[in-house]
Amino acid sequence: MRMRILLISTLLVGGFVFITAKSEWSQRHLIRPISAGARLWAGPAAVKSAGLGSDELNNIEIYKMAHLATVNITTTAYQRNFFLEVAPSRAFGSGLIISEEGRILTNNHVIQDSNKIEVTLSDQTRYKANLLFSDRFNDLALLEIKPKKKLPILRLGDSDQIQVGQKVLAIGNPFGFLEGTLTVGIVSSLGRSIRSENDLELEGLIQTDAAINPGNSGGPLLDSQGNVLGINTAILGQNGNIGIGFAMPINRAKAMLEDFQTGRKPPTLGVKVVYIAGDYADALELPTQGGLLVQTVDRGSPADRAGIHAGREEVQIGNARLLVGGDLIVSIDGKAVDRSDAIARSLAHKRSGDNIELTVFRGGRTVNVRVKLSASGEVL
Repeated sequence: MRMRILLISTLLVGGFVFITAKSEWSQRHLIRPISAGARLWAGPAAVKSAGLGSDELNNIEIYKMAHLATVNITTTAYQRNFFLEVAPSRAFGSGLIISEEGRILTNNHVIQDSNKIEVTLSDQTRYKANLLFSDRFNDLALLEIKPKKKLPILRLGDSDQIQVGQKVLAIGNPFGFLEGTLTVGIVSSLGRSIRSENDLELEGLIQTDAAINPGNSGGPLLDSQGNVLGINTAILGQNGNIGIGFAMPINRAKAMLEDFQTGRKPPTLGVKVVYIAGDYADALELPTQGGLLVQTVDRGSPADRAGIHAGREEVQIGNARLLVGGDLIVSIDGKAVDRSDAIARSLAHKRSGDNIELTVFRGGRTVNVRVKLSASGEVL
């Protein structure tokens, strides 16, 4: 009996000491039970947008306006595969709405060789698009859809006023499924020239470090006022953005739109040429720096009216069969010819009625010939 009383007393004293010690430790370490609905962090329940910086607010404002007028473009081309079966091939790009009735600017390479063009608006409605006009030498194209409502549009700015270092924003559809993506950067340089996928030289491009990836092609490059300065066209490298992207200046697109509106066709020179240089030129007793050897001249063409001489005799040089005896075009508008697409590059900046200055090697001497350009079949 005495042992039982001693055991009970020991338990009561031990429990009292434990509870007292726990209470003191809890108060010392500020441990309190968490009531329902209590938060585990300190600070305001919501962050107000007034805390955003002016540049952030500008980005947000431009995006809210511009992404509504930026579209996704899906093209389908039917090609024969290895087994000679006809199979569809799909490609993706972007575009910008320039009229409430549904006219859209994009890159020519986005829609070329396609059998079907589909445009998806920001509200996910889809429309079949038709090609109205294209300028392959500046990689531009004009599409049209027939929407059931008036569409939001983007304002076209003045790309001649761009300055290196100014802020730009790009919106597009990278990789074909990340629609409405905004990236921000600066104008890194101006007047860049690159070679396109079609082996054409694209000149006078805007270089930017705003992230541009496959699928961004055809989307707008905007200034901090929301005006379109360029159309995102190409990136350096094939695997994605490395901080070097290129946009076609919007003033080139304006010129294309004027041609479409007035019904003017791009000018033509009316010659077929082949580029020769080095040993081939030396074998033909022509300047070794080379140029464009005229093979044929279309009757009634600007070149024909200006007196450009075509080849007269066919010869075999190496693996090539050439017509010789005609003019060798060594410079165009004072710029030496060093590429096979020199005429195309020069005509990309010309309109019907403009003059082009050709320097040709003829009969052992150089002659300057001024040619007044016209469209095919047009007489000026």
